[in-house]
Amino acid sequence: MPGRLGLIVNPTSGKNTGARIGSEALTLLRAAGADILDLSAADSRSAMEQGRAAVASGAVDRIVVAGGDGMVHLGTNLCAGTGVPLGVIAAGTGNDIARELGLPVRDAAKAVERILAGGTRAVDAARHTTPTGEHRWFVGVLAAGFDAVVNERANHWRWPKGPMRYNLAILRELPVFRAIPYVLELDGRRIETEAMLVAVGNGPSYGGGMRVTPDAVFDDGLLDVLLLRRISTPEFLRVFPKVFRGAHVSHPAVEVLRARTVRLEATGIVSYADGERFVPLPMTMEVVPGALTVLA
Repeated sequence: MPGRLGLIVNPTSGKNTGARIGSEALTLLRAAGADILDLSAADSRSAMEQGRAAVASGAVDRIVVAGGDGMVHLGTNLCAGTGVPLGVIAAGTGNDIARELGLPVRDAAKAVERILAGGTRAVDAARHTTPTGEHRWFVGVLAAGFDAVVNERANHWRWPKGPMRYNLAILRELPVFRAIPYVLELDGRRIETEAMLVAVGNGPSYGGGMRVTPDAVFDDGLLDVLLLRRISTPEFLRVFPKVFRGAHVSHPAVEVLRARTVRLEATGIVSYADGERFVPLPMTMEVVPGALTVLA
């Protein structure tokens, strides 16, 4: 059996099912004789610090996260570019990344079976380099339009909890939202436009099954960039629900482009990647083929 496994559990994922599934997975791993270093912490920042120290020192040879897409995001930022494989015990509400990678969802036994089997798959990850030289990664979808604005509004509210907070944020934002002026550079090609949605997909879906970049592939060496250009609010309300089937891409205001390097510029927009607050625009990202090894 391989060496030590670093485990990080988010107990609040999936309406607190993360604790149950994480505990079940921990029991199964120990029963199988796995050597486990528990890296779980009270908050994501502390878990990230502990995980980075464990990876850098060689204290673990695998990282396993239990939770939703946010935990996959954390694990990606620990493992991408290091050669340390990432295992996923999907226990969140959406689980878009795990589902699109064909991993078990809310099934601790099957997830542990995959992890212990040791099979791996190399997937691409998108990398943003901060002005201080720090690398920040995402593996699913980066949002930088209406969806990011809604996330930013919802995250400033303490009540209500869960999905209802985002539903209310959508209702609050829709009447005042207007198309955002953007400048994009895709492999050096400059585009100036006004858009309702801008999403950059390394994978196809986010937000619990919204297939915003439906043809994105995790290992094709490209990022899919979706633009939904300026349309009226009533038309936006007609188009947006189609994202759950990926049918929105047939609308004449929608364009999907592909590039290896993407720069986004807009005023007052904070991007969200894998559902987590990422960085304010302007920002540049590049796809790194095979940057992340997944226990699949």
